[in-house]
Parts: sequence; C-alpha cells; structure tokens
Amino acid sequence: MPGQIEDYAVVGDMHTLALVDRRGSVDWLCLPRFDSQSVFAALLGSEDDGRWLLAPTDARARTTRAYREGTLILDTEWETDEGRVRVTDFMPLDGGEPALVRTVTGISGAVQMHLDLTLRFDYGASIPWVRRMDNRLVAIAGPNMVVLDAPIRTEGRDFSTIADFTVGEGECLAFTLRWQPSHVDLDDARNADELLEQAESFWTDWVKTSTYDGDYPEAVKRSLLTLKALIYRPTGGIVAAGTTSLPEQIGGGRNWDYRYCWLRDSTFTLTALLAAGFEEEASAWREWLLRAIAGDASKLQIMYGVAGERRLSEYELPWLPGYEGSAPVRVGNAAVDQRQLDVYGEVLDALYVARASRLDVREAEGAPSMGDASWPLQVKLLEFLEGAWREPDEGLWEVRGGQQHFTHSKVMAWVAMDRAVRTLETFDRAGPIDRWRATRDQIKAEVMARGYDADRKTFVQSYGSTAVDASSLLFPLVGFVDSGSEAVAGTVQAIEQQLVTDGFVRRYDTGTGSDGLSGEEGTFLMCSFWLASNYLVVGRDAEARELFEKLLGLRNDVGLLAEEYDPKAKRQLGNVPQAFSHTALVNTAYVLQGRADGHISRHPEMLRAAKAKTR
Repeated sequence: MPGQIEDYAVVGDMHTLALVDRRGSVDWLCLPRFDSQSVFAALLGSEDDGRWLLAPTDARARTTRAYREGTLILDTEWETDEGRVRVTDFMPLDGGEPALVRTVTGISGAVQMHLDLTLRFDYGASIPWVRRMDNRLVAIAGPNMVVLDAPIRTEGRDFSTIADFTVGEGECLAFTLRWQPSHVDLDDARNADELLEQAESFWTDWVKTSTYDGDYPEAVKRSLLTLKALIYRPTGGIVAAGTTSLPEQIGGGRNWDYRYCWLRDSTFTLTALLAAGFEEEASAWREWLLRAIAGDASKLQIMYGVAGERRLSEYELPWLPGYEGSAPVRVGNAAVDQRQLDVYGEVLDALYVARASRLDVREAEGAPSMGDASWPLQVKLLEFLEGAWREPDEGLWEVRGGQQHFTHSKVMAWVAMDRAVRTLETFDRAGPIDRWRATRDQIKAEVMARGYDADRKTFVQSYGSTAVDASSLLFPLVGFVDSGSEAVAGTVQAIEQQLVTDGFVRRYDTGTGSDGLSGEEGTFLMCSFWLASNYLVVGRDAEARELFEKLLGLRNDVGLLAEEYDPKAKRQLGNVPQAFSHTALVNTAYVLQGRADGHISRHPEMLRAAKAKTR
C-alpha cells in the first residue's frame, strides 16, 4: 500500500518529478515529462505497478529526513541496532536526459540494505524487457528505455530487480536510474558526485536570490523551491501539480489529472515569482502563455500541455485501483473542453502585472519572441469578451453539472476590462477606452444586482443562488470591491458560517449537488489562505496571522502541501505538490508582510503599487 499523501517528499529536475515516501520507496515517477506515462505507479495501486525501494532490511529502523538547505535534494537517515545509514535522493540538472540518483552512505556501523526495483511502463500496464549489459541493467518497452547503473550485483526475481547488500561506515554507493529513447545508443554513465554537486549549486544559487524578508523565510523559501520544481524548463509552463488522481475524498471519485498548465494559475504564480524577485521565471512563463493562447480568441482554453498542447483527452486506467481504492484513475482532463470565462480575466490580469513589472521579453532559443504581439492579442481577447461575458459557463471550480452564471466568472470579466482600461491609462497602448470603461461599469452593476445578496450582505455563488462560494474571497484582492465595504465583511462572515470547518475553508457546499458530482471533498487550502488575506483586509490582523500559521502547520515534515485537507481525519488530500497551495502561501506571506510594514499589500495590487512604471 502507498503511504499517506503527506508521507511523500518530492525531487525533480524541471522536466518531471518523483515522489519518495518515508520508507524509502519511490512510488511515482513519469518519464521523460510530468505528463508522460509513469514508470512507477505504486502511488495509485501496489508495488506491482512499479516502485523503487531502497532502505534497511530492518523494518524497525527509525527514520528522519530533510531537504538540504535551499535545495530539492532529500536526505533520509535510518538508525538500526547495527548502525546508521543515509539515502540521498535527487534528480540531476546537467542538461542530460532525466535521471533519478540515489546514493547510500554509511554513517556508522554496518547496515543491511535492500533494493527492490520494479519497472512498469504505461502506468503499470507494461512489463519491460530487461537485460544486463556489462555492469548495467537496460529495460525497454516500446519507445522508452530505462538504464540502471549500480555499484553492486543485482538479480531478477518475479519481474523485479532485487539486491541485498551491506553498507559500512564511510562507504558510499551510488545508484542512477536514467531514461532515454529506446532507439538511440546507450549514453555513458554519469558521475554521481559531480551531478550532486551541480544540483546543490543550482538550487542554492537560485533560491538565495529571493527578495522575501518577512517573518516566514523557511516556509516561503520551500514553497518557492516547490514552484520552481513545477516549471517545465524547456518552455516555462507551470504544471498545477505533479500527480494525477490523488483523491479529494478517500474512496471517492473526485480524482483528476493535474499535470497540465492552467491559465488561472497565472496571476497567482506570476505574482508569487515576481514578488520574490524571480523575473526570469516570470518572463519565461509569460512567453509560454502568449505562445499557448495565440490564435482565435474564442478558442481560448483553460489549460494546455507543458509545451502548449491543446488536446488533453481524458480517459481512465481500469487496471489501477486508485489511491486507497479511490477510483477511477484518470489521465488527461475533460475540463479542457469546458467554457470558463474567468480565464480571460486571469490572463489579462497576469499580462498587466507583467507589463507593470517591466518584464523583459525572453528570447527562447530557436523560437520567436511573442512580445510584439502581446497587446494586439490582448485586444482580440477583450473584443471577444465584450460579447461573451453575458453567457453562462462552468466556472473556476470546473463543475460537471451544467453551465451557470457564476459570480466569480463575471467579476473576472470585470477584471479583464479594468486591466485594459488601466493599460490605456498608464502605458503607451491604443484601444477603445470609453467602450471598455462602459463595459466594466455594466458588468459591475449587473454583479451587484444579481450576484450579491443585499439583505445578507454577501456575494453568492451564481445568479439566483443562495449558496456562498469561497471564490468571493478574491473580490477585494483583485480590486472589485473596496476593503472597507460591508460586502467584504458580510461575505467573510457568510463563508465563516457556511464553509468553514475547524478554521479551514471549503470551496462551496458539495451537498447541493450543483457540481454534478457525487461524494464530498476536503477543505481547500488555497481558499483558506484567501480567508487569511481577507482577515487582513477587514482589519482582523491577529486572526489572519493565526490562520496563516495554522495552515503552515499542515505542511508535511519537509514543507509540502497537497490541494486539500481533511480536518476530521487530519490528512492531506488531492494532488501533490499543489502549485495553488504554495502560491497562496507565498502571496499571503507577502500580504502579512505588507501589513507589518504599515500598509495592506493586496494580491495583486501590492505588486503593481511597488513596481508599476510607465514603459
């Protein structure tokens, strides 16, 4: 059985990532990309679906683990009656094909170790052909080849590769598992010590340039490193999470594939990176965005593949039972075909932030810059939205119960028009400012008339509904309503009464059946961070900091967050690591820092106030 979701640490190379549990088992790894088929899928089934165990044979061994400071290099130490041993896990960043390196170092005594490598391509469905070539094991299945370089003799048993060996004090053994296309000649073995040194230098050199100087440096640094690991380095796209089908309810069917790039992550991720001073990553993401959305404005998708792919067809893997029996296991995401009008607002907002922050357009090697096309493309999006904002959609929570007039979608249409007006007011750009101002005012008037319950003083989920929705917590943060308005205080109060469990926020009431899905889900960590920011907006500073620190306490022992949390079972839920959770952590930390500095720093207003300059 896989470990609990919070048992997993992550190592990655900005092409893909691996999940390693406390027991020393790598239970999830897709090669060569985040969204490729897995070679280890025990996370969604059993060890027979692929995993790599490397740990002491003594099941009573006591375990501690931690990332090396400022890196994505994981050290796991075991203490047994015979001695102490360390396994170091990392993925190289030398520009070669993706690889996972695991080194075993004897600290004291002599520790008996066990290796069990079960390779299963195509999400556990395909057993590879494995053969020995000198000191290497080569496993091939169709287009994929995996090569194991090991310093010890291994043997095959029951379609797995196993070995038992002893590590003495001062001894270090390096195991490297590397992917390459099966039709090319074998690459030479790489030096593990050099790869480790390169990886450590890369991560520490990168994160030390962070400009964050608030009260939570460790949490913010770890979240920034996690976000960096979710970037697909060749293109700059950022995946929502590193896994598929980890459930929002144990045993339930709300299991989705998050290994793609959602446009609505744009404002959150862009703001987090820019606020911390990482303009290169923000520029790369901006260029990815412009390439991905280029074309017919009416055909804008809510998500794309890591290289900008548009077809992300959803299908199920019936041979995998799912995490703790949470079926079905899904690959692809049918929400790609949904109509979610809020993404127009998020895209226009993100591009406004980028322009206000004076991002230099990154010239991608071998690809033309989209910088000169940015404003004409935005105009096309705005022209489409001028007519489309009146229509219903599936909304940001991607319901599968039919289209509605979601209040959040209307507010984000307002954001799109507002940022267009601000662009014309501030920058040297041309456009119909009076028309866009009128549309902006018209949207706001309709939202206040149909999406706001004046008697209860709260925004509602959709027109004609009495339900509240945590997405309303964004409205003061994007500037739709003033922080001192009764609408903000009333909405916060309504959400506290209807959507908060043990201090944590659910997205909406799944019991109404309006989302077209069965079952329930946990509290949503991003929404809980939004509530902390709203506490600051309404002047409840002590409660904001208390909630923020309570959320920090939900991180696992190496600082990672999944998508959701179950307050009753006290377990993390959903895909991991979740970009939304970590961007919300970073952005809320900056909101808290702004309050400590004597002003409200609101997302994304704080970035504009600090960095906006006319180009």
